[in-house]
Amino acid sequence: MPTTSQDGDQTITAPLLEYSCSSENPTSKRIQETNGDDDDKPLAQRIWIETKKLWRVVGPAIFSRIASYSMFVITQAFAGHLGDTEFAAMSIASSVIMGFNFGLLLGMASALETLCGQAFGAKKYYMLGVYLQRSWIILLLCCLLILPVFFFATPILKLLGQPASVAELSGVVSVYFIPLHFGFAVQFPLQRFLQSQLKNSVTAWVNFVALLVHIILSWLVVSRLRLGLLGTAMTLNFSWWVIVLGLFLYTVCGGCPLTWTGFSVEAFSGLWEFLKLSASSGVMLCLENWYYRILIVMTGNLENAKIAVDALSVCMSINGWELMIPLAFFAGTGVRVANELGAGNGKGAKFATIVSVTESIIIGLIFWLLIMFFHNEFALIYTTSKPVLEAVSKLSILLAFTVLLNSVQPILSGVAIGSGWQSYVAYINLGCYYLIGVPLGILMGWVFHQGVMGIWAGMIFGGTAVQTVILTIITMRCDWEKEAAKATMHVKKWSDSRNNA
Repeated sequence: MPTTSQDGDQTITAPLLEYSCSSENPTSKRIQETNGDDDDKPLAQRIWIETKKLWRVVGPAIFSRIASYSMFVITQAFAGHLGDTEFAAMSIASSVIMGFNFGLLLGMASALETLCGQAFGAKKYYMLGVYLQRSWIILLLCCLLILPVFFFATPILKLLGQPASVAELSGVVSVYFIPLHFGFAVQFPLQRFLQSQLKNSVTAWVNFVALLVHIILSWLVVSRLRLGLLGTAMTLNFSWWVIVLGLFLYTVCGGCPLTWTGFSVEAFSGLWEFLKLSASSGVMLCLENWYYRILIVMTGNLENAKIAVDALSVCMSINGWELMIPLAFFAGTGVRVANELGAGNGKGAKFATIVSVTESIIIGLIFWLLIMFFHNEFALIYTTSKPVLEAVSKLSILLAFTVLLNSVQPILSGVAIGSGWQSYVAYINLGCYYLIGVPLGILMGWVFHQGVMGIWAGMIFGGTAVQTVILTIITMRCDWEKEAAKATMHVKKWSDSRNNA
């Protein structure tokens, strides 16, 4: 059985083993067949071949991420039409309280990306089910430990400087989000369990069904039954559990006959090592996920905070919606780079990086233009309040540049994941975001009296932009042939360990 060491270099073995060691698996065989030498082909044909390989992962990932994120956007939009205070309360509850929780649980669940990939590549198929159950145990225990945050959300938000009316209503909404809180703990491990087997289409279809349910239910609850803000929150709970139950039933009812063999007491062994790996993964992802949540909290301390929070929440919602595309490229790039390095093809990894970054930037430019042209209109999705609409229009230029930067940064992070540079990126994120971005945002927002625009500008140009530049330099200076040699040695090492076992 593969070890569960926290050594950062081992994280690249999951996709490498998945694509190179399971010759009996049809998906792995298809991917291997596409890893031939394409250097002699025309450039246009090479780009097309690489694009097809990339979008095999990116396509379903974009759809799944946009569908699930759209459920939050729709919930905020319906809340926005109930009033400014209701919109601010829903934005704080979903973006700050649930956002902090989302980042921690998502990061902890990401430990399965390494462990399930290693077990699948080693043909220890039953271990995927064991790892899945261990992750459920750890994440559900974590949910219980952080449950008081939901009950004490109102005093916490007041302590952070949020207006009393918004903090009180946000606290009530947060309590109603507790079922969603536990839904994350079940759904995130399931998603990674299926992803490690390249069953991305299953996740995409389940998310699509849940999105349709959420649209219909939100319209019924808000527009017809008029159950108000709390009814809106409950629709999100119900719709998210459609995803949870859909993935769960697919897994346990025969969709994964090799990797799910039923519940096992073996899941309760080795929990301490699993906890340490999950916790380290959670902390690393939280550093990045919480960054823009802090922006919303900081804005709540400004004068006329309700309008500022509403306007910023609209922008962050649009940004988060579009960010699902670069995050899908992040996943696809990590897979493609790791795949090529595992095959000993350094040039292929470099070419995959160039194609991925280029295509993501093109998409980013399209959204940049859309925001610049429709800066007066896109906020109408969420609210009809004239002060909020005017504030969003002023912030639109910062939103446009944030979207553009996000079309590069996650893809470079995907390159780092595929190359095994995770520990370096974690330190870069910590330094750029929290030692440069946040202090600069505070300086521009309060010392130079630039308000929300100053806070946001300081955080994107001081944090995100610096991080992107550093990752670009690291990627450009990378010795791809050396990375390919290292990856080949890792695959051999793990193959030998499996044979010895």
